[in-house]
Amino acid sequence: MHYQTISVVGLGYIGLPTAAVFASRKKRVIGIDVNQLAVETINRGEIHIVEPDLDKVVQAAVSGGYLRASITPEPADAFLVAVPTPFKGQHEPDLSYIESASRAIAPVLKKGDLVVLESTSPVGATEQMAAWLAEARPDLSFPQTHGEESDIRIAHCPERVLPGQVLRELVENDRVIGGMTPKCSDAAVALYKIFVEGKCIVTNARTAEMCKLTENSFRDVNIAFANELSIICDKLDINVWELIQLANRHPRVNILQPGPGVGGHCIAVDPWFIVNKTPDQAKLIRNAREVNDKKPEWVIEKVKEAASQLGSPKIACFGLAFKANIDDLRESPALGIAKKLSEIFPGALMAVEPNIKSLPKSLESKISLVDVDTALNIAEIVILLVDHDEFKTIRKDKLESLSIIDTKGFWQ
Repeated sequence: MHYQTISVVGLGYIGLPTAAVFASRKKRVIGIDVNQLAVETINRGEIHIVEPDLDKVVQAAVSGGYLRASITPEPADAFLVAVPTPFKGQHEPDLSYIESASRAIAPVLKKGDLVVLESTSPVGATEQMAAWLAEARPDLSFPQTHGEESDIRIAHCPERVLPGQVLRELVENDRVIGGMTPKCSDAAVALYKIFVEGKCIVTNARTAEMCKLTENSFRDVNIAFANELSIICDKLDINVWELIQLANRHPRVNILQPGPGVGGHCIAVDPWFIVNKTPDQAKLIRNAREVNDKKPEWVIEKVKEAASQLGSPKIACFGLAFKANIDDLRESPALGIAKKLSEIFPGALMAVEPNIKSLPKSLESKISLVDVDTALNIAEIVILLVDHDEFKTIRKDKLESLSIIDTKGFWQ
């Protein structure tokens, strides 16, 4: 199978690096996105997200003529769909972005094309995508009706990369590839082998979907244990950071670190896809999600306790991103805590987030974005929410006179 032209639909934190890596292997790549600003930025050889070294790869790919972005889908040999899959209402998966992407690429599909769903999805989403494509293109045959003889190949290949290390992990990590038929899987393996140095492990589409959800649910349950432990230790006046360090000296114990909650577009979202599909069976997964979702409320209560001792204090939140050293605010517990505190303490809140240049518009009038020194000079309460490298160098004597709420054990 020869893929001369590859289309990546959705040029966000996963889609753009994936498009850039294909382009770096001298493949012609057409990136599709509904965001006109993102399209224009990429076509200038620049990037609209923060990811180490991605700017250089995109610049080289664009200047070499291998990568181009567009709002309108164009014909290609393979299409990778990497659009968001949030949830709506009572944690119900929202597949509207996948549906829109499917209907957008359907008119340019031709016999022999491959469509891969990369978006993290509830079980059955790949089959749903195939159904939307078939509905839009009755002149083509699809795996759900024609099996191995279908005109179009369909597969699911979830991303499993770490923000901040995406370019390396895209290449080095193993990939789970779930085709709707064996021929679909073979076609997808051939595509990913263009750049993947890790193993491409073949399964069916449903198992591939469930595998990604399982990986993130496993981590969520483990983080919930650490977060619950931190609340118990606070009640018992025990240093949870020291406790975990001691417990982890056991050869078969590896407790993760507590924090202010769990964020990001994966761990905070994916377990709900399992709970939504099997609500009566997913009891532990649901409980873990609820423990992690309630941790921000516990942090806010700690701030209110500290504030009650100080009258009307100035408060600084250190970090807004969902994890260290990135600019991604999606599903960030730190951002949620800052929003809530700005309502409880109007006019008193500052935020230090070195990875962004401006706050989301909804917060601009409620929170001041300041640098480290300004925050330490003005604030009386400092809440460490994200363990960014920039916060490591703060001298202890700068913190001594302040009321510190360290949710990451960073300044212990």
